Amino acid sequence: YADAYTNRGATLLDLGRHHNALTSYDKSLALRPEHVETHLNRGLLLLQLGQFAEGWREVEWRKRLPEAPGARSLPRPLWTGGAQDIREQAIFIHSEQGYADTLQFCRYARLLDDVGAKVTLSVRPSLQKLLASLGPAIHVIAEGELPPEFDYHCPMVSLPFAFRTVLETIPHETPYLTADAALKAEWNALLPAKNQPRIGIAWSGNPEQGNDRYRSMALATFLPILSDEADWTALQIDLRERDQAALRQNGRIAFFGDAIKDFRDTAALLDNMDLVITVDSNIAHLAGALGKPVWILLARNADWRYLLNR
Repeated sequence: YADAYTNRGATLLDLGRHHNALTSYDKSLALRPEHVETHLNRGLLLLQLGQFAEGWREVEWRKRLPEAPGARSLPRPLWTGGAQDIREQAIFIHSEQGYADTLQFCRYARLLDDVGAKVTLSVRPSLQKLLASLGPAIHVIAEGELPPEFDYHCPMVSLPFAFRTVLETIPHETPYLTADAALKAEWNALLPAKNQPRIGIAWSGNPEQGNDRYRSMALATFLPILSDEADWTALQIDLRERDQAALRQNGRIAFFGDAIKDFRDTAALLDNMDLVITVDSNIAHLAGALGKPVWILLARNADWRYLLNR
């Protein structure tokens, strides 16, 4: 019963029994080799185990899911790396899934530029202006805009597969995104005078995210770390109902809410911080992209991108 082995694998993974989970996924695929969900789950587990070469191949099975992310019908061929020479070729990179993947994988646009490709990057509108800082040769458009003529296309999450990324070759030059200097100055003027360290915090992410219960916390749980030896700023926009009273009662956390219009504002505010402390959220990935020091609070069995025991 292939589905039972797949579900068993997912349960073992939740228990932190990663290699047992992998065995269960393998048994499922022995029974049903074309089981798309199992291939995808197995791929994410392999990435978590640091086995990137095989993991990226398995993650490509996501394109066979109903309403698959990244599986777009376009008039030009898919670029999959390998022997395909893209020097002087126009390549259209389209984002998929969430903000986190875009913030992490947009760095590959620079690699494409380095090998001589002409890059157009399609992203959610709230990221467009920030991602324009990737470089003057990289054309960034909003989702829904018609791209210029292109020779190849590639969904963004397939870029590590196309570049045959392994642990040793993860592109790690930072910063690869830059905050707008004028906006940074505007946000600096709204913050307390710089007499002690500024620490930005984020304690929860999108509540609609499937894994949210493993990564977000209540603000009340976070408050005991707030010392008088730093100025504290909330870097998230939305407040859950349970956190509103805690924020008011504490009175020491600067919160700007709707004044943060898009990721360019978030980046400018974040760039005024000396340190960021956050749960696994977009703030973590943005801090990394900007080259800011960041401490991340992780669940014991965290998302694949953090590997194990890191």
